[in-house]
Amino acid sequence: MPRGDVETFHEDGQWKNRREGTEQAFSMHEDRDEAIAVGREEARTGGVDHVIRNDDGTVGERSSYGPDPRDAQGPRDIHG
Repeated sequence: MPRGDVETFHEDGQWKNRREGTEQAFSMHEDRDEAIAVGREEARTGGVDHVIRNDDGTVGERSSYGPDPRDAQGPRDIHG
């Protein structure tokens, strides 16, 4: 499965989903909410981020479905 984040965006009068770093959309929708739901499920399945862009292309929302970096162990305190 491709590892790029999933991006939901508006283009040519449609809401679309694609993997970041690719040009071709894997789904196209008339309805924004439908496109978001499909993109969210794809991101959850792939364990990647879901980026939802506003009409003007700016990032409106970003959700992460991958490993939580807060669960990663940091360096041990060797002085304590």
